[in-house]
Formats: sequence, C-alpha cells, structure tokens
Amino acid sequence: MQTNFFRQLTKLNLIGDLQLILRQADENSFVLSVLLNNEQCGDKAKNLILPLNLSGTAEELDNGFFENVSVPLQSASGLMVNMESFMKQLEEAQKQSAMEKEKSDKEKKEKEAKEKKYKDAFEKAEELEKDGNYKGAWSALPKASEYPNYAETIRKKQDEYERHFAPSLFNTESVENIEQKQEQEHEEEQEQEKNFQP
Repeated sequence: MQTNFFRQLTKLNLIGDLQLILRQADENSFVLSVLLNNEQCGDKAKNLILPLNLSGTAEELDNGFFENVSVPLQSASGLMVNMESFMKQLEEAQKQSAMEKEKSDKEKKEKEAKEKKYKDAFEKAEELEKDGNYKGAWSALPKASEYPNYAETIRKKQDEYERHFAPSLFNTESVENIEQKQEQEHEEEQEQEKNFQP
C-alpha cells in the first residue's frame, strides 16, 4: 500500500515540529490531536497556541485531514516564525537603544567635565587676579580655542590682565609714564588751541 501523506505534509512548508497524537474514542471513531511547535521561537506566547483536535472515523480522517489542517497549521507556522523575527528585532532594538543612551550619557558627561574644567580655570585666574598676579591669572585662563563658546569672555579677561603687565622688552615705559605723557600731550594741545585763537 502506498500513501502520499508525507508528501502532502512537505507541501505545507511548516517550520517546527509537528506532533500528531491519535487516540481511539470508541469502536469506530478517533480523536486526532495536531500541534505544531517551533523551538526556535523565543516568545512564550507560542505556548498559548492550542492543539487542533479532529474527530471522526478512520475514513473521515483520511479524506478530510489535509483539508482541515492545512490553513490552521500554515497560519500557526507563519505566526511563530513572525514571533521569532519580532523577538530578534526587539532584542536588536533594545541593544541599539542602550548603545544610543550610553553614547548620549558619555557625551553629556564629557560636556559637564569640560564645563567644570572651564569654571575651575576661570576661578583660579580670578584668585590670582585678587593676589595681584596678573601674569599668572592670564596663564590660568582657559584657552579660547578649546572653549569657542566662551572665546569672547576669555579674550576680554586676557586684555584686562595684559593692561597690568610690567613693560615688555619692546615697550620700556611703564603704564604710569604712558598716562603722564598722555596728560602732558593733552595739556599741550589745549595750550596750542589757546594760542591760535584771535
């Protein structure tokens, strides 16, 4: 006797283990329980899929088996494959989300550390300024190139400190002498204006 039962099963393209349990109900009838189980599916919701139960005589089961089980088994198979794909994608999304969160946390910490470094350097410069150490204060200021958002503030402070520096090699006059000269020049200009008046 030749049957095509397994060829018919193959055509269904089911993914997973097909469990068939045949139990005799009475003399002429049987109960056939059919369950598709896919161990690759990690979603526990697959356990909610109940077995498909068919009952009838041997002849009725022979004639109607594939008619009655094809669509439900293919649906269950597709559902479990989709559930597994969903679970894998969900896991991947969680990993990506964790990576993004870690990246943003790291950037936030770096920004906070940079802000703290800026504030500390600025405070140190102000302390040195109070002590009259303007060169030290100028050196303690943060670099404008490292803090472009504060570049103007840093440059203003540098200019302020530079006004208090001792004379350089190229400018041997002290700040006081320069101020005196400016006053003298101003007085001379006023005298010249008086002399030119008719």
